[in-house]
Amino acid sequence: MSELTGKLKEVLASVLPITVIVIILHFTVSPLEPDMLYAFLIGSALVIIGLTIFLFGIDQGLEPIGHDIGNAITHSNRYAVIITVSLILGFFISFAEPDLHILAKQVDSVTSGQFNDMLMVAVVSVGIGVMMTLGLLRILKNVRLKYVFTGAYALILILSIFSSPDFLAISFDASGATTGAITVPFMLALAAGISAMKKDSRVSEADSFGLVGISSTGAILGVLIAGLFLKSGKLNGALPEPEITSDSLWAVYGSKLLHIAWEAFLTLLPIIVAYILFQIFSFKHKRSRVIDTVRGIILTFVGLVLFLLGVNGGFMEVGTQLGIRLASMDSYVPALIVAALLGLTTVLAEPAVHVLTNQVEDITGGSVKRIFVLIFLSIAVGMSILMAALRILVPSIKLWMYLLPGFGLAVVLAFFVPDLFVGMAFDAGGVASGPMTATFSLAFVQGIAAQVPTADLVADGFGMIAVVAMMPIIAIELLGALYQFQSRKASNAAAVLNEQEGNHE
Repeated sequence: MSELTGKLKEVLASVLPITVIVIILHFTVSPLEPDMLYAFLIGSALVIIGLTIFLFGIDQGLEPIGHDIGNAITHSNRYAVIITVSLILGFFISFAEPDLHILAKQVDSVTSGQFNDMLMVAVVSVGIGVMMTLGLLRILKNVRLKYVFTGAYALILILSIFSSPDFLAISFDASGATTGAITVPFMLALAAGISAMKKDSRVSEADSFGLVGISSTGAILGVLIAGLFLKSGKLNGALPEPEITSDSLWAVYGSKLLHIAWEAFLTLLPIIVAYILFQIFSFKHKRSRVIDTVRGIILTFVGLVLFLLGVNGGFMEVGTQLGIRLASMDSYVPALIVAALLGLTTVLAEPAVHVLTNQVEDITGGSVKRIFVLIFLSIAVGMSILMAALRILVPSIKLWMYLLPGFGLAVVLAFFVPDLFVGMAFDAGGVASGPMTATFSLAFVQGIAAQVPTADLVADGFGMIAVVAMMPIIAIELLGALYQFQSRKASNAAAVLNEQEGNHE
């Protein structure tokens, strides 16, 4: 029960800041229609309840499955088994990620089906599967992270030259959206399960990080390659008409329930099948363990349904409307302030961020406090959404002006900070863009893009998650550089002290 209470506190800290911001704006500069406000409050309640149950179910069911599968495929000592299983698992856990489905539906809706949601989910999941496999092989082969990231982003740079701005924005958004509440715990557990098999504990610590960051590059590559083959030309963007009216407030939720429940079942089905197969041929867990896992999967399903129902029922639509209304004001300052506030508040309690920061503190033996990691991430994400909004409002600022120097700096810094922080940083980039960023913040930015005459809804409306995924990488690497400097300073001070004591004797 205490675990469930802890999850509730995390989720409340994540959702309530957004709710408070919306209510303050409603009573000050941007009043909402009563039905829209009621729909938002109902959606917020469903998001809180659903996300709490969902995360609790992940801890009880999916995370242990990830750790056990990591151990199982490593014990096989057969690269063919490791490659085959990780390719399949990478595909299916990405396919089950709710944040990815939310983004894909947004892309489908905004582009009027030019880039179909299921096609996007499929190509992203393939990319995740391939890169996750390479990430696991990297752990087994002891390949340095900096070389993997240099190669991956060099390939992304080459593909970007031949890609349209539309697909560039969507691809980098996909990299952030696909590393959410399902994939992050599963990948971290998988990496920990494999790296724990190594005899060198110091190397094993560094290998516990980096898999999320490597896997997320697969999403970028998948979409960019798909964009080259689709040859659909310019993606035309238009926001869907608002669904919330006085007559449809409850109908909106009722009509979506069965469809969302079916989709949630289909997304989790491959993971369920994988667990059944591993249980039959490898795990052979006792009945009590199986019951605990099944209970966790059921809770994950129920939570996922409630979360998606809240998101699609009113939560995201209000984000879009607020973006439109703030962008239509005489000054853009309120829109920029709200953008920064959304970044500062939402990341502080993104569920996946807590998974990462706790693991960072544990693995570093408390030398890197989770509060410092949270502060660095909060500032970085606040700046990210501010930068994304500013890009829409100032036509001369293009997405590549952020991404090219940003990721370039991230790759360069990787050669000057400890490997542990390199993996930590690129993982942080993925986990910072969680459920709240992929839903409300993205909808808010798209609302701004829809209102600004000079903005393109596809090329400018997407790309925010990309910036959110980039800035934490740089922030954590700078934290690593500071940590390295302080460690060297302490070592030098200790050496001087020992020398003085020796001379004194």
